[in-house]
Amino acid sequence: MARRYGGNPAAAIILIVADIAALILILWIFFFVFDANRANDLVNWVHHSANWLASWSKDLFTVDNAKWRTVLNYGLPAAVYLLVAHAVAGRVNRA
Repeated sequence: MARRYGGNPAAAIILIVADIAALILILWIFFFVFDANRANDLVNWVHHSANWLASWSKDLFTVDNAKWRTVLNYGLPAAVYLLVAHAVAGRVNRA
C-alpha cells in the first residue's frame, strides 16, 4: 500500500483520507443521479457525510437541472480534495 501512495507514511495517510472523502462525494452523486432510496441507512449516511464534506461549496452552481447541480456541487469538492491532497503529499514526500 505504501508504494501506491508514496514512500512517506504521512503522505500515504493524507492521500487515503482524500480518497475516502472523494469516494463519499462520488457515491452521493451516484446515489442521487440514480434515485437511490433515501430511507436506506447507507444512502442516508452517505448523504449526510457528503453534505458535511461539501458544505463549503453548497449552491456554488445553481443549474436548473437537479442532477447536474448535484454533480457540479459535489464533484467540485471531490476534485479539490484530491488535487490538494496530491499537492500536499508530494511536498511531504520531498521533505
